[in-house]
Amino acid sequence: MRHTLPIAPQFYVTAPQSCPYLDGRRERKLFTALQGDHASTLNNTLSKQGFRRSQNVLYRPSCAECSACLSARIRATDFKPSKSQRRTIKRNANLTREATSPWATEEQYELFRRYLDSRHADGGMADMDIFEFAAMIEETPVKSRVIEYWDRSDADDPRLIATCLTDVLDDGLSMVYSFYDPDYARNSLGTFIILDHVRIAQEAGLPYVYLGYWVPGSAKMGYKAGFSALEIFRGSEWQELASAEDFTDDTHPLSVDPIAEQVARISLPDTRPT
Repeated sequence: MRHTLPIAPQFYVTAPQSCPYLDGRRERKLFTALQGDHASTLNNTLSKQGFRRSQNVLYRPSCAECSACLSARIRATDFKPSKSQRRTIKRNANLTREATSPWATEEQYELFRRYLDSRHADGGMADMDIFEFAAMIEETPVKSRVIEYWDRSDADDPRLIATCLTDVLDDGLSMVYSFYDPDYARNSLGTFIILDHVRIAQEAGLPYVYLGYWVPGSAKMGYKAGFSALEIFRGSEWQELASAEDFTDDTHPLSVDPIAEQVARISLPDTRPT
């Protein structure tokens, strides 16, 4: 099925499949290609409207009878770490951060495999081989970085223990995908990577850190509600998440607008030559 705006780009809808976050639900995505001279401009514009990047595609959940997935971002300038988050920062103070170009390495892939085998053995990425992993990291038409975190406490045996593929937007950092060493469970590395991205954004003067989707009722995604200064994209606008209990998943079939209406409300950048 294809839906087209009066001007490019074109938007498509995936076929329904099992939802990875909520049992018994079916998911589908609205997506468009990310390519050409204006890829960065389109990525910036649609990221502000709840879209996410995967290689050369931008997508947003567009399920027929569910609107539970809500894009989330942290206002970096207003963020205040909680007591437990301050402990997480202190616990990982010995780690070294390295930002590199989006280039896949064998060390990254080995870490990625260990992460999947430990936490997502039955997930959609479980069968990803090294070539598919390299494509995930390297196939980016926008400004992206790979943020690596190293444990160098043993000078003779430095260990890569966490990695995040990150896009640099005009208004913040978008955490595309992160993974980490399951042997460091007590370090709360998933939380630490987010906290460190907030710090990077603050140092760079960027207002937001985009986290992906927060899903009320999903144990996998619920942790994102634990960050202060959190906003979610709902009803075509960003709203403060004052209390996670205020947002429940809406599953009534009449609560979701038709695809054509959703597409018609998408704001596109003006890429006409000046």
